[in-house]
Amino acid sequence: MQVFFVVVRKTDNMISVVSICSLKDLLPCARSYVTATGKFANVPRFQRGLPKRDAIPGVKHIVVVASGKGGVGKSTTAVNLAVTLASMKRKVGLLDADLFGPSIPRMMNLSGSPEINSQKLEPLLNYGVKTMSMGYLVKEEDPVVWRGLMVMKGVEQLLKQVNWGNLDVLLIDMPPGTGDTHLSVTQLVPISGAVIVSTPQDVALADAKKGVMMFRKVEVPILGLVQNMSVFCCPNCNHQVRVFGDKAITTAKEMDIEILGELPLHEDICTTSDNGTPISLTQFDGLHAKVYRTIAQKILDKIEFK
Repeated sequence: MQVFFVVVRKTDNMISVVSICSLKDLLPCARSYVTATGKFANVPRFQRGLPKRDAIPGVKHIVVVASGKGGVGKSTTAVNLAVTLASMKRKVGLLDADLFGPSIPRMMNLSGSPEINSQKLEPLLNYGVKTMSMGYLVKEEDPVVWRGLMVMKGVEQLLKQVNWGNLDVLLIDMPPGTGDTHLSVTQLVPISGAVIVSTPQDVALADAKKGVMMFRKVEVPILGLVQNMSVFCCPNCNHQVRVFGDKAITTAKEMDIEILGELPLHEDICTTSDNGTPISLTQFDGLHAKVYRTIAQKILDKIEFK
């Protein structure tokens, strides 16, 4: 038995037959149609058939905070940037897109289940920042064991089925790597830019480069690099030592991206993050808070006045 395929073209009011072909001729037939009609001619292969990017109503800008490597302080950076932007009179939201290891509830000192209003989740609020996280929907000790398709659907729901209201900036704390979550976010919503967080170590910078290349491939502007743990700051005398070197500066120049700021390694960062009291608020006049304000202002300059 031989199988034939009918290739049709659908317009507003009718369906017309383009051609009838066998299985072996299906691919050449499709190629001929694309060549004749010009469809997809200027669309990169990885973007063909993807959903249209739809803006979230009321949200002016979406900025992703990402890193290739885990454990470089990405979530800490996202939280402190969010509360810093809120202190700068901006309406700010923070989405925890790390479905498997959500950190935002603890770092923002929030817990409990979000309310549902008009079939949308109501974000939890603290420090003037609206937040949403998978950590609000499952117990802290419960793992999330999902396959790729479930991850993509979960990300879409956290983006689109939350009552964000009017926001100047929605920050998205991305998981490590360049996987399903990253592709889902970049395909679902227009993104104003990406902030890459890395330490000066070679292993972290190697993965940060992959993150930069991924965002460039999906046409997301790179706002800059945040060099975390740039120096060790002695808690007793404030003496600074570059224990991890300074290769982030060289890497940024090679990739033609700006270093937005350098944050020293200090025990107070860990303590305040674990306690849910961001250092940019609790030590407002300290070094870290000043650096976060500088980074936040650079981000605003790039997205609000571009």
